[in-house]
Amino acid sequence: MSRRRTPWLIGWEAAKANAAPAFVLQSVMLAILLAYYLHPPSAALLNALADFKQRHGLTFVLIASAIVGAVLPELFVIGFFQRGRIRLQNARNFLFNAPFWAFDGFLVNLMYRALAEWFGDRTSVPIVAAKICLDQFGYNPFFATPYGIWGYAWKNGGYSYAKLRPLLTWQYYREHALPVLIATWAVWIPLMAVIYSLPLALQFPLFALALAFWVLMMTYMTNRFAGKIQADAELAVSVAEET
Repeated sequence: MSRRRTPWLIGWEAAKANAAPAFVLQSVMLAILLAYYLHPPSAALLNALADFKQRHGLTFVLIASAIVGAVLPELFVIGFFQRGRIRLQNARNFLFNAPFWAFDGFLVNLMYRALAEWFGDRTSVPIVAAKICLDQFGYNPFFATPYGIWGYAWKNGGYSYAKLRPLLTWQYYREHALPVLIATWAVWIPLMAVIYSLPLALQFPLFALALAFWVLMMTYMTNRFAGKIQADAELAVSVAEET
């Protein structure tokens, strides 16, 4: 008899499936952190990026989030899985993903600013640890993961409010959100340690960079494993649900 596949087990399996790309991404982000503090030319380049973000503010946040969550995965799917052919579904996905991820980016940037107000824009072990805890064990389980799970479920259900209502239950959250949370924590807690070790002005640009790499890797993995074109880049969601 096969063992019962609980949400915790599914999440652990998803985390293991994502281990290789996660390690690559974490290594890249750690290299960026070390370069910022140890290599002056790299620090100058990153500070220029921070200045650009500061000058353009909300516009930068919204456009970067839409590019990462909507443009990049669709271009990737068109180029690698559709042999350069644009389909109507790509446009439909873009129309959903662009505002969906732009709103998510707006909230993430707002959270970074709030955490800097509460704990200060300084780098120390207690401050970084406190920010990670509120981010990953507060914002993530209470908003970010349900937002992603329910948002894509609503989209895949044809935007039907009748179909959305049954999703807003503890049982659905336990069966679908918990596996995603486990897989997400395995990847993003080390990444957030890097991001919160940088100045506030650089935190969102580095988050967007990390998310861009992760979305592309997850888009490739989910489409390859599914053996079909499924343009939605739901990070670890699809991997968890397919295991």
